[in-house]
Amino acid sequence: MRIGDLAQRAGTTTRALRFYESQGLLMAQRAPNGYREYDEDDLRLVTEVQTLQGIGFSLDDTRPFVDCLRSGHESGDSCADSIETYRRKLAEVDGYLDRLTAIRAGIQAKLHDAQARQRQEERR
Repeated sequence: MRIGDLAQRAGTTTRALRFYESQGLLMAQRAPNGYREYDEDDLRLVTEVQTLQGIGFSLDDTRPFVDCLRSGHESGDSCADSIETYRRKLAEVDGYLDRLTAIRAGIQAKLHDAQARQRQEERR
């Protein structure tokens, strides 16, 4: 299939596909006329990248999954490097959640203090 067909089937743009190619995530075959040619494996690859980006992975984070698919695995997360990437991303998210929990507690304390002061002023 040509680049426009792949873009349509994957729900993306030809520009995004060219960018994936420039980043080494997608490798097109070239037809004799110079057009890029893709197959179902490329569609799976693009879908994997999009799915991972949809849950917060950077393009660089998707590389182990792409490599896993390219090596012939049915799933991009069948390889040790992919599983390690999941672990690393979970640790990252846990760190964000810890920081957000601390921020929330600080804001909640400030709100509590402000409301207490407001009640005292209303009583005067």
